[in-house]
Amino acid sequence: MIQLPTHDRYDYSAITDRPDYTWPNGKRLAVYIGLNLEHFAFGEGLGAELAPGGPQPDILNYAWRDYGNRVGAWRMLDMLNALDLPVSVLANSVMYDYAPELMAAYSARGDEVVGHGRTNSERQSVLSAADEDALIAEATEVLTKAEGKAPRGWLSPWIAESRVTPDLLKKAGYTYTLNWCMDDQPVWMRTEHGPLLSIPYPQEANDIPSIVARKDGAAAFADMIIDNFDEMLDQSKSQPLVMGIALHPYLVGQPYRLRHLRRALTHICEHRDAIWITQAGSIYDAFSGSMIE
Repeated sequence: MIQLPTHDRYDYSAITDRPDYTWPNGKRLAVYIGLNLEHFAFGEGLGAELAPGGPQPDILNYAWRDYGNRVGAWRMLDMLNALDLPVSVLANSVMYDYAPELMAAYSARGDEVVGHGRTNSERQSVLSAADEDALIAEATEVLTKAEGKAPRGWLSPWIAESRVTPDLLKKAGYTYTLNWCMDDQPVWMRTEHGPLLSIPYPQEANDIPSIVARKDGAAAFADMIIDNFDEMLDQSKSQPLVMGIALHPYLVGQPYRLRHLRRALTHICEHRDAIWITQAGSIYDAFSGSMIE
């Protein structure tokens, strides 16, 4: 019989056949926003494209992405404050040098800061284990110094992992990862240094795959968030669930997209009494503290 290669990080488990539990205050659906604050190298490296890029330096796409830090993230800050919504900030460590005022503004809200590599101009999956370890250490040191505490969660730039990334994250002190999108509940993963919690991070309710890859319009993306939320709220009557919403200010911070995003998030807030609006780190605390296997 064929034996497929496996990661051996977790075992198969059907979501309909697991222990039941609830989130704080008896809630069944946890909702969090993962806000990606990213900075890119000029004239080299990786980056999403508004239009097919030409030879470097690719001014059009670099400047389009930079709009997110200069304008989009600030417009989103106003919206999040108006809706009283916390976020988990997924931060490239170079953001603290490039836009310290922006990082300080989100930190002042009490938002959680999650490690998101050094820059989205690079992938950690192509590095040697030693170089990847050094990348994680460098990013962690910057965030720890700036925030006064070490980040507990990690999202790799471009969701890129080597075969040893979970081991390196756990060794570096991380307690959860957002890299794996295989479930709607947290899942314990095995590493060489002990368990690492995988918290659901969306690749569907996510503006990069939706807007950049599939070319969905602003209204369609907002409708996707609303439909995903409504369906998961119904499903959560049977199982406790986690809904993440992944956002990038250079995409949804554009004025016409921001208007539709506000519509979607307002819809979610209208159900505030029925759901747990939270941050990824608080999901880790609740799940790990409840002794859920």
